[in-house]
Amino acid sequence: MRKLIYAALAALMLTPVFAQEAPQFAATPQMGWNSWNKFAMNINEDLIKATADKMVELGLVDAGYIYLNLDDGWHGERDEQGFIHEDPEKFPSGIKALADYVHSKGMKLGIYSDAGWKTCGGCAGSFGHEFQDAYTYAQWGVDYLKYDWCYTEEIIHPKGAYKLMSVALKATGRPIWFSMCEWGSNKPWEWGAEYAQSWRTTGDIWPYFDSIPAEFEGQWHGLPVMEIVDLNEPLRAYSGPGHWNDPDMLEVGNGQLTLAENRAHFTLWCMMAAPLLMGNDLTTMSDDILQILINKDVIAIDQDPLGIQGLRLKREGDVEYWFKPLAGGDWAFCLLNRGAEDAVVNVDWGLLSFTDELSGLSFDPTGLWARNLWDSKARVRKTKGIQKITVPTHDVVLYRIGKK
Repeated sequence: MRKLIYAALAALMLTPVFAQEAPQFAATPQMGWNSWNKFAMNINEDLIKATADKMVELGLVDAGYIYLNLDDGWHGERDEQGFIHEDPEKFPSGIKALADYVHSKGMKLGIYSDAGWKTCGGCAGSFGHEFQDAYTYAQWGVDYLKYDWCYTEEIIHPKGAYKLMSVALKATGRPIWFSMCEWGSNKPWEWGAEYAQSWRTTGDIWPYFDSIPAEFEGQWHGLPVMEIVDLNEPLRAYSGPGHWNDPDMLEVGNGQLTLAENRAHFTLWCMMAAPLLMGNDLTTMSDDILQILINKDVIAIDQDPLGIQGLRLKREGDVEYWFKPLAGGDWAFCLLNRGAEDAVVNVDWGLLSFTDELSGLSFDPTGLWARNLWDSKARVRKTKGIQKITVPTHDVVLYRIGKK
């Protein structure tokens, strides 16, 4: 059997690498769930199956969340030929059986590895086994690979390492979404589109809005939501259909954020055309959080086929004005209040006209309507004159602007 596997693997290595996948692959940012933010290394077969069941039950799959991604901690050992296996205690049925289960629910299965010799959690990395691992993932029925950057010091250069795994994945013949997780250290937005469908632009996110508590000073910690926004927003020219900026997974529903902060976090990811990868415990999620995650009008901003990342047009005190051009001539308009107090702003629609250099569209509010996407009871407003809008602390007001 091993001889047959080696023969197949050798054939893959000789397979010519063709151009980028068909345009429909990765035409919009990926949506799904990832295990890391809530469960870290503590994952197993039962948890993943229960999460898959919940994604269907709660309507998340119908809302577009189709990737169910294992992060670090699924790995067992490599065998004597160097092939990776799952942890037999955590995943006794095997990853192939798990993929079959996830596929039966109408979803796709994602997996995690690392370009270095170990993963960030100390499991076996893919260094020196890139084609073997790609082949194994394809045989298991994996649809997505998050590829991290730990334990790579003085071994490999990121551009070469990610190109190698990209070649290996394409050679399998299976469409596998390649998510580069290099943390933005080597500006992957400048070169990643040739190899991957998305790339991390920042370090790891943590479930805090605008600062990390002092208790973590002097030790490693992730970045708060607003710092991630500030790092990702200037990179909008590099993102688009087939290649997306990734400011990390969602912390929506993880304990340190208020309901308003969860709403603002989700809204900004949609405004930035970012991947929407949930990272909370779906089995204990409150209905308030669920309603944020399945708001179809807000998701449509993220998944808009024009695929242009939004821009922060200006600031007035603690309030930021964000715009995102949408297909068909509509616009998303978001007011974000980063301050500690509620803010009242006077929006002069006539002064907001501008031309977006990425789309060539002109925002002219004359004769348009603004529909509030978070408050269904709010009156649809004509975009003329001056409108007084209250933006609660650490919250957003979000409109879709277009013809009625």
